[in-house]
Amino acid sequence: MTTANTRLDEAEIHRLALGCILASWTGPVPPARIERLLADGLGGVVLFENNITGDDAATRALTDRLRAAAGRPIVVAADEEGGDVVRLPWTEGSGPGQAALGHLDDVETTEQVYASLGERLARCGLTADLGPVADVNTNPDNPVVGLRSFGSDSALVARHVEAAVRGLQRAGVAAVVKHFPGHGNTGMDSHHDLPVIDSDLDHLEREELPPFRAGIEAGTRAVMTGHLFVPSVDPDRFATISPALARTLLRERLGFTGTVVSDAMEMGPLAGGLGIVEGTVQALIAGTDAIELGFDEHVEVLAALPGAVHAAVAEGRLDLERLRDAAARTAALAVVVPDGSGAGDHPLATSAAARSLELHGDVATEGKLLVVECHSPNSIPTGDLDWSLAEPLRARGAEVALLRVTDDATAAAAVDELRTSGLFAVVVTRDPQRYPWQREVLRAAAERTRVVTVDTGWPSPAHPPASIRTRGIGRGLLAAAAELLVG
Repeated sequence: MTTANTRLDEAEIHRLALGCILASWTGPVPPARIERLLADGLGGVVLFENNITGDDAATRALTDRLRAAAGRPIVVAADEEGGDVVRLPWTEGSGPGQAALGHLDDVETTEQVYASLGERLARCGLTADLGPVADVNTNPDNPVVGLRSFGSDSALVARHVEAAVRGLQRAGVAAVVKHFPGHGNTGMDSHHDLPVIDSDLDHLEREELPPFRAGIEAGTRAVMTGHLFVPSVDPDRFATISPALARTLLRERLGFTGTVVSDAMEMGPLAGGLGIVEGTVQALIAGTDAIELGFDEHVEVLAALPGAVHAAVAEGRLDLERLRDAAARTAALAVVVPDGSGAGDHPLATSAAARSLELHGDVATEGKLLVVECHSPNSIPTGDLDWSLAEPLRARGAEVALLRVTDDATAAAAVDELRTSGLFAVVVTRDPQRYPWQREVLRAAAERTRVVTVDTGWPSPAHPPASIRTRGIGRGLLAAAAELLVG
């Protein structure tokens, strides 16, 4: 091989390696380094809430700037799941979220909600939505899925994943069904640890895989793998770096022909083990196409990746055709491809939040309200969410005395107030099964006669006599709850 050809091969591999990467940065303005990488072949970016600080027009200006820097179509993706996990500004609303839609169980509404979301994403210049979540939340103590799931029944989740994929892709935005082969029956958060799925293949086929099959049959353009260890399928490697998961199970058994996307490579199972660079190489070898680095800038990782990929090709570990295929499949997500049905009105989407609420007893309030809000810590997927039921209550004319509860000390003060105040009380909880201080607040509320409870988390089997279950803290859900409370 001549020196010139060697240089050509190196240049090609460098560009192909970058073409498989979806990078990120911190802040609303892309740094010059990111723009240079885009010009050099970077496959695209994933936007997080710290990148999207203005209205939808500002987001479109940002995505246009990124494409101009690249000089070609690029992947622009975000975790816009609706409900509690959103990246576009809440000021322009968000859908009710998957758990609320699953409770409503109207697949036409789900499709319309996601069609409306897809149209908004397309207007903002995004090409791929890292959703819907296809995990079946069979473990009520799941620390990372919960309300992000349509429910705990596999068949219900499957029919709503199918509807969500159809809705998103009607607008041309690629759906990225996640987290294969299923994160719902876990007690660990894969952002920090490596969850083990102790299920045999028959159980996976019955419980975890039907929603992914449904998404694939609906034509999803991408599937995201989770950092999940499934020893019944691969006793040596977890899903992100497992040929048995990405090729044998996903492509051969389920018949998926689209783009395989990794979950964020900075998460604990990789960043704390193999490392992001070697993990990326092994993911490409295994059959993953698009590599999401995560929400940090990863300057050193991006600098090292092309060389590491070139070395893997030179050593024969990574086939050059596999690398070309991965880059091509990543590039396929850079193009918005409407299904031809066109945009339209979405009346069911508009009313979805109000119709998805679950009511028990008489929830009408009177007079000035003592609102006790239990704010649990936000998870990594949700990010920081500044929510409050007091805001929509006040918007409807209610006079509100607000107590914000976040820990044992503030809970003790709220308990005292609930036991001594004569005001009608509205107690807002969020996963009290996880937080003893919330259970103390609920016990004090149960001693009262003039009280309504609003449960915004994954619901437990029991419920107070007068209560609303929202299954989320999206603005639409809280506004609909406020309307029930004060009219």
